[in-house]
Amino acid sequence: MTFFDIVAILVTLAAVFSFANERYIGLPRAIGLMAISLIFSLVLMILGKMGYFSLAEYAQELLSKLDFYNTLMHGMLGFLLFAGALHVNFDDLLKEKTIISLLATAGVLFSTFIVGGLAWVMLAVLGMELPPIYCFLFGALISPTDPIAVLGIMKKAGAPKSLETIVTGESLFNDGIGVVVFLALLAFVQGGDNPGLNEIVHLFLVEAVGGIIYGALVGYITYFLLKRINKYQVEVLITLATVIGGYRSAELLHVSAPLAIVVAGLFVGNHGRHFGMSPLTRRHLDTFWELIDEILNAVLFVLIGLEYLILPHDIGLLLAGTLMIPVVLLSRFLSVGAVSSFLRRFYNINRGTVRILTWGGLRGGISVALALSLPLGPERNSLIAITYTVMAFSILIQGLTVGHLIEKFAVNPPKEHSTTAKTKTES
Repeated sequence: MTFFDIVAILVTLAAVFSFANERYIGLPRAIGLMAISLIFSLVLMILGKMGYFSLAEYAQELLSKLDFYNTLMHGMLGFLLFAGALHVNFDDLLKEKTIISLLATAGVLFSTFIVGGLAWVMLAVLGMELPPIYCFLFGALISPTDPIAVLGIMKKAGAPKSLETIVTGESLFNDGIGVVVFLALLAFVQGGDNPGLNEIVHLFLVEAVGGIIYGALVGYITYFLLKRINKYQVEVLITLATVIGGYRSAELLHVSAPLAIVVAGLFVGNHGRHFGMSPLTRRHLDTFWELIDEILNAVLFVLIGLEYLILPHDIGLLLAGTLMIPVVLLSRFLSVGAVSSFLRRFYNINRGTVRILTWGGLRGGISVALALSLPLGPERNSLIAITYTVMAFSILIQGLTVGHLIEKFAVNPPKEHSTTAKTKTES
């Protein structure tokens, strides 16, 4: 089976499942596609075990030839992050910069160690003792949030603009931070001398700060090129090259490619859009990247659902994954709550923000991809199954119910931004 065969099958399934969801089911697109794909996988497994046909085995063979980690982390992710960052208003982002930066850095680190510690205790109680470092790796890969499935729901539910900005900004940046933390911890597991604290801090600074600086440079070069021509076909091609070339060159330079592309996308979407493009180019650019975003998201969520076919199917691991769901939610609540409690001294935090950010902090394909990148062994198999269970609950249950939570707390949001400074009333 060639790579083109695999792409043809995935795109066809994405189109069929999208039609079924839009025509008959009506769920939010990402949630609907994953639900249909997961049901499709379960039906294939059941029919295969009943001996009717070997389509399940064929699907498993197809997925085994497609490296999910490389497909997402070195393929789709750059396009998805750029498309998301392209439509984020930088002024809105600056208004919420404090809470976004704290959630994407301190929040991820805090959540990583809370999840890791609680997971180590919980799994030991279940008789599935994992080395502590693997538990902290699980904390690092499950802490980043994914905005794809929840942003549409937030808009329909009438969430305030500030809350949309916080969720989007945090998820765009904490993907990169989470990957850096994961790689730092993974160095302990892989062969060679275990790195010390200085080496970990150096890795973090080089990857994260280097990625942000390099992304700004790539974004400025793109803006420089866009400003000097007025041909939308060429300008769209330049942005495409920015994603592919910028992401790959960041990897070769050993800086965070996700952070670099996010910063480049923000630069092009704001500075480049207003000062380097004609209205015609903006319309074509927006249309192009919206289509790229929709198509890749459709394929990604179908692929996530199909990945169930090649996961370890063990009732013990399913139980462990189910019990880890409240652990992950508690860790998210504590990390968001700690940041919000600190900021309440200086800013107004809208009512229900902590609960909405906790329940709306969905986990997505990046968590599964990072779990699949772990070294082969029983620890890897356990963490893959646990991660998939948490991720599936996050998208299917949290994603479908977060709208009701937003309506309860954010129907009549305050006029102030959630992190707008309090007005002094004293003289």
